[in-house]
Amino acid sequence: MLSTLLLGLACFSAGALGQEHWPVPDWQPAPGSNNEAWREVQAYAFAPRDEQFRKGVRTDALLVIKDGRIVYEHYAAPTTALTPHLTWSVSKSVLATLLGVARGEGRFVVGDPVARFYPGMHQHPQVRIEDLLHWASGLDWQEDYEYAPLNSSVVAMLYTRGRGDMAAYTAARAAAAAPGERFLYSSGDSNLLAAALRGMVGAGYADYPWQALFTPLGIESAVWERDVSGTLVGSSYLYMSARDLARIGLLMLRDGRWQKRQVLPRDWVVFNRTLFTQAESLPGEPNPGGHWWLNQPLPGQGRPWPDVPVDTFAALGHWGQALYVVPDLQLVIVRYADDRDGRFQHNELLKRVLLAQAGGQR
Repeated sequence: MLSTLLLGLACFSAGALGQEHWPVPDWQPAPGSNNEAWREVQAYAFAPRDEQFRKGVRTDALLVIKDGRIVYEHYAAPTTALTPHLTWSVSKSVLATLLGVARGEGRFVVGDPVARFYPGMHQHPQVRIEDLLHWASGLDWQEDYEYAPLNSSVVAMLYTRGRGDMAAYTAARAAAAAPGERFLYSSGDSNLLAAALRGMVGAGYADYPWQALFTPLGIESAVWERDVSGTLVGSSYLYMSARDLARIGLLMLRDGRWQKRQVLPRDWVVFNRTLFTQAESLPGEPNPGGHWWLNQPLPGQGRPWPDVPVDTFAALGHWGQALYVVPDLQLVIVRYADDRDGRFQHNELLKRVLLAQAGGQR
């Protein structure tokens, strides 16, 4: 009761003082947005594009929100502010956000077995919702794309044997480790979550993302594909404009609150941002939380993005899609892209953004 009262007072005080900005009905620019301080960001993100060989940093959209207002926004044709762009695996973190609404409605707890909601997992009764959220189901999986397509579990799931029922394809995989024992990035785990959500929601599943999350946030551009069985492709196939994806970021930045409504339980956002330590740190790569990516270091390691605050977290996707949230600086950053050769570096972009938003002063 006391925490609810304090939250209400905080919302009232911020609104009364005019200190809190929301994209209602749309994002507003901050004074001095897109000024000269962003020159180095522009040079890195929007270098001349190599269309023949698709090399280099190939940004389609970059949107930076500070304190709820736009401080920088730029697009490369044909992408515009209205374009619903494929988010690839950013979809996974949006799915986790949607699951947070369901958790707040009392539809599940993270310790529930997945098979309770998705009977196709009856052969793996020990796998919990929490394990899937940590990409730690223990199911055998290979997350290679164009680099090793013949051996790739994800290519088979999305495009060949598993495309009709992606959750069933994943559930049929053999166990390679005990659930929760180790991190193994798997788009299959995400699609099992999408199937479990279907079991939780029932007949209203097709409309649930809009009813529960998108419409309350004012998101109008979202398109979320489903497989032949009718399950959301939670791993990969959400399309959304940069401005609409930034709304998800602002919701997470403000601990699940949208204006005066607590859309997500605050402890769900804490769970998303809690480090799963059963992983191995890779140079320059963030570490897993609850279906979000964290700049928190694993024990004995340094920050994955050394020039960025440790509380930074992100939703990341294939070919350079990204939604970054930097609570320490009240920043939300959306990047859409078509990177193909590995030259783009998260830390480099974020370092330049942080300098620019501070006015370019070191």
